[in-house]
Amino acid sequence: MISLNWVKDYIDIADQDVHELATKITKAGINVEAVVSHEIPGLIIGQIKKIENHPDSETLHVCQVDIGKENLQIVCGAQNIYEGMKVVVAQEGTVLPGNVEIKKSKLRGVDSCGMMCALWELELEEKPEDIYASGIHDLDKNAPVGGDPLVYLGLDDTLYDLDIHKHRNNDCYYHIGFAYEIACILNRKVKLPELDFKTVKDKINDNFKLEVKTDKCSYYLAREVRNVKVGESPDFIKQRLVAAGMRPINNVVDISNYVMLEFGQPLHFFDKDKLGEKILVRDAKDGEKIVTLDGNECELNSSDIVITDGKNPVCIAGIKGGANTEVDENTKNILIESAIFDSVSIRNTSKRLELPSEAAIRYGKGLSYEYTEMANRRACHLLEKYAGAEVLDGYVLVDNEDYSEKTLTFKPEDVDKILGITISEEDMKTELERLDFPYTVKNHEFKVTIPRRRLDIDANVNDIAEEIGRLYGYNNLASSVPSVPLRRGEYIGDVKYRKLVSKRLRSLGLTEVKTYTLVSPEMASKFKYEEKEQVVLPNPMSVDKSVVRTTLIPSLLNIYEYNKARGVKDISIYEIAKTYDKKYEEVSKVCGLMSGEYLTNSWNGNMKIDFYVVKGVVEDILEYMGYHDRYSFRRDNCSDLHPGVQASIILDGKKIGILGKVHPNISKKDIYVFELNLNSIFGRTNKLKYKEAFKYPSIEKDMAFILDKNIDVYEVIKTIKKGANKILQEVGVFDVYEGERVDQNKKSVAFNLVFNGMDRTLTDEEVMKVFNGLIDKVVTTYKAELRDK
Repeated sequence: MISLNWVKDYIDIADQDVHELATKITKAGINVEAVVSHEIPGLIIGQIKKIENHPDSETLHVCQVDIGKENLQIVCGAQNIYEGMKVVVAQEGTVLPGNVEIKKSKLRGVDSCGMMCALWELELEEKPEDIYASGIHDLDKNAPVGGDPLVYLGLDDTLYDLDIHKHRNNDCYYHIGFAYEIACILNRKVKLPELDFKTVKDKINDNFKLEVKTDKCSYYLAREVRNVKVGESPDFIKQRLVAAGMRPINNVVDISNYVMLEFGQPLHFFDKDKLGEKILVRDAKDGEKIVTLDGNECELNSSDIVITDGKNPVCIAGIKGGANTEVDENTKNILIESAIFDSVSIRNTSKRLELPSEAAIRYGKGLSYEYTEMANRRACHLLEKYAGAEVLDGYVLVDNEDYSEKTLTFKPEDVDKILGITISEEDMKTELERLDFPYTVKNHEFKVTIPRRRLDIDANVNDIAEEIGRLYGYNNLASSVPSVPLRRGEYIGDVKYRKLVSKRLRSLGLTEVKTYTLVSPEMASKFKYEEKEQVVLPNPMSVDKSVVRTTLIPSLLNIYEYNKARGVKDISIYEIAKTYDKKYEEVSKVCGLMSGEYLTNSWNGNMKIDFYVVKGVVEDILEYMGYHDRYSFRRDNCSDLHPGVQASIILDGKKIGILGKVHPNISKKDIYVFELNLNSIFGRTNKLKYKEAFKYPSIEKDMAFILDKNIDVYEVIKTIKKGANKILQEVGVFDVYEGERVDQNKKSVAFNLVFNGMDRTLTDEEVMKVFNGLIDKVVTTYKAELRDK
């Protein structure tokens, strides 16, 4: 809450309508949530003339109260009332905060025509237990009966309830800072309060030492005052504290709170006689304890900051003072502390100890050393004036603050670009002058110095543009459609390729599944076709989830068994996931499992899944990803795959995966699996190339050879392709025979060759020339026998 009566001490706003001013402040970026005027019609000053006990209650009293124009009978339960007491009376029909209407009523059978009030019932002060128990408010003897109590108390004030953005510094948490905000909006100057005081001959440095042994205190200033007379605060201090929601206590404590709300700098007053001749600021020790002003014992740790008398803690820095140096009614000499502590440490300590306070809030947001020094002087001025204090000459100081100025240079177009409008150089000068930011201009370039009081502004053009823009008026920002380059939305990086592979597998009839990264030791021991050491968790959730998998095949086998047990006959599934090994290598893999019928057709027969169907799926993926003529398949020897029905998947001469039939020792069912290392595909994909369809008829020729069983058919195909010229377009195997008509260690393999020309119809002569040359090549290379020659 900000009191406008208080703000008027620093800036002239007598000509301003409080509601219109609130609107201007809100438009400039500080949101005024509510304008609160302390007006409660129906309140009046009364005097208790007679008190009688209630006939039917031991705690209630029947009071006759003079309000000037008449006497009212009011039943009251407060224990602090006495005859002649002047009180705040809410008459019949008065509506108190909380929408409580005062009505004529009977209390235990006795008429009551009003209510005598405590200030907390009018929401004019906090409601701690001691205030609640003390009863109604006791006005002083000079209060005029029949007058307005709020006017008499000086509480006829207008308050602004501010909603301050979390990125804004604490400059709007205190009245001088808020006065600067109003000043820049109205283009007026701020007048700072009086700071002068007289000093006695004695010097603080003669009898007091200060030492700081922590990096969390960058600035510590202390002055000493003597012969303080603790008593009641002047009315204006009490009234302003009440308006801000604080309870007045005595002139010394009230001045401390007053200066904090004025300058934003928390102060702490130590009873100098209890403190001794030294202050040592240091980090707390683990387990160290202190009893605070509220009588609670706090246990500290090494992350906290403490003020000590050289040995024992006397204050939790920035949070709360200790009971052992508390200022009381017998205090005569005071040490005034104003300091800057590490904001993060203060926030953490306040939260851990559950000690939120006005001081902790301000320390937690950061402080300006200029106001730290000024607040100390202001406290001396007020103590001298209202507590009869004598200020010792000099002060003790530890200063490790950074005094370098925050300056930046910018050109008007830099600000224009950020705001999206054009502001003239003259208008920018006007706004900087309103902000009270010193500046110079040379060759159309501004050099600006940011005042220390604005800790929320960094030396960059973005922050300056924001300040200029909010004062220039957000309503002056031109509306325009954003002009940005458009680009097609698409997946990028690994995600793109994973999506492509996943989409292709779904189009081939496979269903995606997701399984757990952690597997059992038994599952982890299977399908170890790669030489990778697995990670075993030291403290697993359970044994079946204790190993980080390096292959996805065992996980898909579990999915297969789960579905098979529930009557699912045809299963074609895949998973794309990452695997990890002990060398911290992360590999993306795609794994597929297929079993049963691939296609079902009730009138034309079904297509059963076999090795070649699965091989075709893998080929389709690689072709789709742009690896035409760059992949091949070779025999492999994985012990968990059928020894005669398995192959390595080779891409550019490097093994990237495996496919085959699951070994009968693992499952008697015909289950086929494949797994590809997607890291070998991601990022290397060639763009698909398209060529014109053949316009001319093709010529097909077949050839069959008797070959040794150990000859790899893939090698024969490579030989045929290598020996042919450009007219050979395709080579495929359409028959493999092993049986009675060939030797036991032989096999018959039949090849189909397709010839075509892009620019002409081929003749039989040129085709046969190439065809016969290929036959001779195969016979010579592999000592093969041509069948049916």
